[in-house]
Amino acid sequence: KKKKPKLLNKFDKTIKAELDAAEKLRKKGKVEEALRAFEALVNQYPQSPRARYGKAQSEDDLAEKMRSNEMLQQAINTYDEVVSLPNVPSDLIKLSLKREADRQQFLGRMRGSLVTLQKLVQLFPSETSFKNDLGVGYLLIGDNSNAKKVYEEVLSLAPNDGFAKVHYGFILKAENKIAESIPYLQEGLESGDPGTDDGRFYFHLGDALQRMGDKEAYKWYELGYQRGHFASVWQRSLYNVKGLKAQPWWTARETGYTELVKSLEKNWKLIRDEGLAVMDKKRSLFLPEDENLREKGDWSQFTLWQQGRKNENACKSVPKTCALLERFPEATGCRRGQIKYSIMHPGTHVWPHTGPTNCRLRMHLGLVIPKEGCRIRCAQENRDWEEGKVLIFDDSFEHEVWQDAESYRLIFIVDVWHPELTAQQRRTLPAI
Repeated sequence: KKKKPKLLNKFDKTIKAELDAAEKLRKKGKVEEALRAFEALVNQYPQSPRARYGKAQSEDDLAEKMRSNEMLQQAINTYDEVVSLPNVPSDLIKLSLKREADRQQFLGRMRGSLVTLQKLVQLFPSETSFKNDLGVGYLLIGDNSNAKKVYEEVLSLAPNDGFAKVHYGFILKAENKIAESIPYLQEGLESGDPGTDDGRFYFHLGDALQRMGDKEAYKWYELGYQRGHFASVWQRSLYNVKGLKAQPWWTARETGYTELVKSLEKNWKLIRDEGLAVMDKKRSLFLPEDENLREKGDWSQFTLWQQGRKNENACKSVPKTCALLERFPEATGCRRGQIKYSIMHPGTHVWPHTGPTNCRLRMHLGLVIPKEGCRIRCAQENRDWEEGKVLIFDDSFEHEVWQDAESYRLIFIVDVWHPELTAQQRRTLPAI
């Protein structure tokens, strides 16, 4: 049974009745009254840590009620004040700093949150849960090397800490240490420790096993699906809108975007010729694929729109193609997708992978397609590209690509909003 935290110092015990009365108002949801009561106590007893903490909590509650970032910043400041008072019970320091760090993260103040978490770890060096939180703090600012050090420290103190294991495995996989990452991810998930049951860890464990050629991957995908992290074993995107029609392959008619498909197919030679002209330039505008999706080979892309934003410079090189697309906001306004040329050279294999979201469909227009040796699998069905024809698939389903032809393959990729998303959703969904 969890021990109740000790929140009162000697002095606060003498004003317990007043503190309890104010806390009762807060618990009943009478936020404004509670804040007034705690403010009065802070004015009367400025050295009272519990009164100051109650004020911070009431400001926190009010910030949520008013949806006010300004009020939330006030709460953060008050949590910080609690810790600087004399004779603060250690449980109250822990609660104050932990909540302060959490609220800083909520406001996107990642570096401020990191400083708060570092303070917690310095004050309570033997508590691994604070070190674990600090590791997450480093990951949130993209500082994987410091996060790695923190988790190595945790695992030296507590070798069976599941939370540290999944995060350590996650970092190893990001470093492309695929085989090394597997036992940490697997043992961390098997521990069932709080914070381990997260779709990202099932996703990365399965992906690591697949890259090692281990069929166990699908066992973990199945488990991730059963735990509600994936829409199905094959559809494993993590940023989803529930209830959208889900199938690997689509026809133009099913999408409702027939005008766009007709326009792409009718103008495919124009799109191809502008792409070829860019390819032929000495200073190549095509950039290598950088998401670590290739097992081997050479695969580069030239992006015109990203997250619904037009790359004006890129479009100067292919003006007719960009002008053609401006008529189709389902593509140019798709903040969860891209529009780009993609060139893949012989001897390339792209690992099985899934896109991040079910909110888009992906169109592939064939531009230069070798007679044989190029194919794409989505879920359990393989297809081939054809010059001048559009293939449409949902890239939130597992897909894989092989390029074993004699010459390069050039296609044009156009992401579009999933047709069942409302106008409101298209306006408000955050970019990916």
